[in-house]
Amino acid sequence: MGRCNLCNRSSTTISGGPGVCLQCIRKRPDEALEIAYETHRKSRRRFGLPPEPPHAQDGIKCPVCVNECSIPEGSYGYCGLKRNEKGRLVGVSSQVGKLSWYHDPLPTNCVADWVCPGGSDAGYPQYSYTKGPEYGYKNLAVFFHACTLNCLYCQNWHFREETLKPDTVKVEELLSAVDARTSCICYFGGDPTPQLPFALNASRQAVKRHRERILRICYETNGTMNRALLGEMIELSGQTGGTIKFDLKAWDDTLHRVLTGVTNERTIENFACAGARGKKRTSPPLVVASTLLVPGYIDEVEIRGIAKFIASIDPEIPYSLLAYYPHFYMSDLSLTTRDLARRCLEVAKAEGLQRVRLGNVHLLR
Repeated sequence: MGRCNLCNRSSTTISGGPGVCLQCIRKRPDEALEIAYETHRKSRRRFGLPPEPPHAQDGIKCPVCVNECSIPEGSYGYCGLKRNEKGRLVGVSSQVGKLSWYHDPLPTNCVADWVCPGGSDAGYPQYSYTKGPEYGYKNLAVFFHACTLNCLYCQNWHFREETLKPDTVKVEELLSAVDARTSCICYFGGDPTPQLPFALNASRQAVKRHRERILRICYETNGTMNRALLGEMIELSGQTGGTIKFDLKAWDDTLHRVLTGVTNERTIENFACAGARGKKRTSPPLVVASTLLVPGYIDEVEIRGIAKFIASIDPEIPYSLLAYYPHFYMSDLSLTTRDLARRCLEVAKAEGLQRVRLGNVHLLR
């Protein structure tokens, strides 16, 4: 049972991670942020990562994501991938990255499996080998070892143990993993955002080498990339039948900052852009959204705001509500209840969304 450091209320739906309850986040945002940011800084120091995005007046600017770091001499950017050495940014690039990968038999537990060519009948025959799930084919799952956010409930938090290690991978090494039974490549992590130059370069080369067959390019992302990189993602995924899966973590910006350490403004802008462009290709859908139902923090108010936003762009955009499993600095919370999931599902449908589902239902209690 956690306790709110502002109102002193105790509850099983208050996490000691952020240290504040949802009611105080909404009513006392500035004070709530101050408390939560301390946990964010603590959690990042644990892995040697910068406690907050650097904005040095004499630093070198990195434009890749929403943090827009200005990195001082001898220091790293927020994601831990770029370092200022003697006035030059060194680290990952379009040629080398920090990542790992594995092959996942299709259909897999992808956020979009219920509407994508790998797990459904969408996109056949242009983007899928079979009219239905692609049994016998596989997804090349590419896991990036860095992120632009700092989610206190991160489900894959172990990537932070790899971020600052010197080991890197060349594009050619990843390309060698694309074999004849690989029908899609999906970038996730961490998040692909801080290493999008690498992902885009690798994807273009893979598509060119395998141009005579189906090879979809997909992403699972927090959506914090700059607009130019988003445009390149949309172009590649659009051409190949791939899907861009946006994780819309919260609607209220203060709550988003409490949970992730970073604003959601760029994510909202990018989703609106991608969603509008996705109307040109409806099967399979170019854009899919998901939200993790974090007990005590992501409630019907948040889902209503997100669902109304999605519906205003295109009510046909698929939206998954995902059950929560306790992790990282919010491991003191419980699983998502069936009642909360049901109520959130009803709210999303009431706001006009035509394609909504519950995911990870085996985790509901």
